[in-house]
Amino acid sequence: MRITAELTAILKKYHPLYINTHFNHPAEVTAAAAAACTRLADAGIPLGSQTVLLRGVNDDVETIRTLMRALLRIRVKPYYLFQADLTRGTNHFRTPVRTGIEIMRGLYGHLSGMAVPTFALDAPGGKGKIPLTPQYVLEHGASLVFANYRGETCTYPESGDPC
Repeated sequence: MRITAELTAILKKYHPLYINTHFNHPAEVTAAAAAACTRLADAGIPLGSQTVLLRGVNDDVETIRTLMRALLRIRVKPYYLFQADLTRGTNHFRTPVRTGIEIMRGLYGHLSGMAVPTFALDAPGGKGKIPLTPQYVLEHGASLVFANYRGETCTYPESGDPC
């Protein structure tokens, strides 16, 4: 409601300006939210979304896929999918890290790269954001042996020849 035409006209004067939103579930991508994001995007402000993985709210691949697609439709780039912080009183929302990694595995190959956020945790003690990704590299020697998003093993030959 606060993202008005007047506010976006003011913000438009202060480029570069980037805004990260916070959407955790597709139900939050309402008509009002879409209108606010449209006003900001039309003012030339790139938008991102920082989503928190929450047990019982969005801790399955289908919910996250639906959310990521909905965000792109309203011109919001999925930026981070965060593992929930170690904050007192919120432990009931935390999921195992492997849940997030499996969700990410279910996004790669099924969504446009633009819709795939970085799964990360904010390390305790101010140690920074740490990306957490599924492991695809199986072996790295004369050739790179890796698994694709379907779990199929692939080989890519290394070469000292710069083409």
